[in-house]
Amino acid sequence: MHPLRLLPLVLALALPLGAVAQQITVSAAASLTDAFKALGPKFEAVKPGATVRFNFAASGVLLQQIAQGAPVDVFASADQETMGRAAEQKLIDAATRRNFASNALVLIEPLRDAAGVRSLQDLAGAGVRKIAVGKTATVPVGRYTRQVLEGAGLWSVLEPKFVQADSVRQVLDYVARGEVEAGFVYRTDAAVMGDKVRVAFAPATSVPVTYPVAVVADSRQKALAGDFVAFLSSDAAREVLARHGFGTP
Repeated sequence: MHPLRLLPLVLALALPLGAVAQQITVSAAASLTDAFKALGPKFEAVKPGATVRFNFAASGVLLQQIAQGAPVDVFASADQETMGRAAEQKLIDAATRRNFASNALVLIEPLRDAAGVRSLQDLAGAGVRKIAVGKTATVPVGRYTRQVLEGAGLWSVLEPKFVQADSVRQVLDYVARGEVEAGFVYRTDAAVMGDKVRVAFAPATSVPVTYPVAVVADSRQKALAGDFVAFLSSDAAREVLARHGFGTP
């Protein structure tokens, strides 16, 4: 074949490979959606030619995807338990694991026609018919919720009122639309819909709400993935996280 005829073929093969070489996929907890979308362009600005793509869902769902071979480079969880399972299954590079943010559990009500819940015990009252909670098997906020309610001796009492949600953002949506009288989310999620929900109170959790991140073991872009993990501890990233309501770990 004439060399000139080979050129388009060579370019067609080389360009996609070049693009992939500078791209990473970050699977992050649903509660990080707004903050990470704001962080993406800032990371790309300090890493010219790099592209970061995000996949948001409940932490347990993201772990299942990684275990099933999804092409992910960085995993950011909303709890230590899920990241611990990732480490046990050798799905992450344990040496890269670090905490980068903290949050708080809150109980929210619809801004309109709120039931006026002031304590966990009020949830057992007739004015609260439905309570949105994250699924405990896959949604960290659901496990934090269960810990709090079991500590108050209310989990089994309130269980008939529970509306199970696939993520913390689904809990937020249920409350914002007035489909339930109450729901447990993170402080940062409540702030996203401050015009539709109100924070009733923040129950104390027995385990701090901290967010770990790590490079995925099967990442093909470990250097760039490691750069993103390190970036989350930078002043620029902390400023964005703080603006979205996250605390330091």
